[in-house]
Amino acid sequence: MAEERGETGRAIGVIALIPNLVTILGLCFGLTAIRFAVDDRYDIAASLLIMAALIDGIDGLLARKLNAASPFGAELDSLSDFVCFGVAPALMVYHFGLKDVLNLGWIAALTFAICCCLRLARFNVATKGETKDSRFFTGVPAPAGAMLGLFPVTLYLAGFVDLRDWQWIVAIWMFAVGGLMIARFPTISLKAMRVSRENAIYVLLGAAVVIGLMLTRIWLFHVCATVLYLALLAWGFLRHRRAA
Repeated sequence: MAEERGETGRAIGVIALIPNLVTILGLCFGLTAIRFAVDDRYDIAASLLIMAALIDGIDGLLARKLNAASPFGAELDSLSDFVCFGVAPALMVYHFGLKDVLNLGWIAALTFAICCCLRLARFNVATKGETKDSRFFTGVPAPAGAMLGLFPVTLYLAGFVDLRDWQWIVAIWMFAVGGLMIARFPTISLKAMRVSRENAIYVLLGAAVVIGLMLTRIWLFHVCATVLYLALLAWGFLRHRRAA
């Protein structure tokens, strides 16, 4: 097996590099999405960001399964997340529907990207300090924030409404999503969800419907998933306020 020498002189197996290669693949998707957004190919750009979000959940799983987790991989993943879920969505939405509201559009895009950076930094600190509850996130996680940020674009791609005629609404939306990423209320983590054996068959059937919708009507799926996620956020927020 081919091996590479690390900075400490120890040999690193090729298998141990697979999670980092997957992370870099996701980073390439995010960077390429910026290219297509600049060319006004929003369908391709949004598809690449969705692929980057799916890949984001794979690299960590591979690292755990292959026993290849490392501080280097964690830092690489965080930097990739900032580009894919902070910079790329901000630039994409700016080119789509924020260029004609004077400086407000650029300020909204900057705010979204900076909030994503702050959210990732807080997550990294909480992880190293082992102070976080694995059942919940604090605020909206970066991949979900990116998918929320793309909502004005996918509304247009799905044929519902073209918000480029109301760009101030898009600006307000980006401010709001940025605020959700740095919010302090807990949001549900899919990793913590459990399904009884009796209901597992229904979950599998539902997954088949979701995959079919993703393959045939991807933008309609994104719009429906965004509305459902917003409903879950509202429910979780109200529940948190009542408990407090």
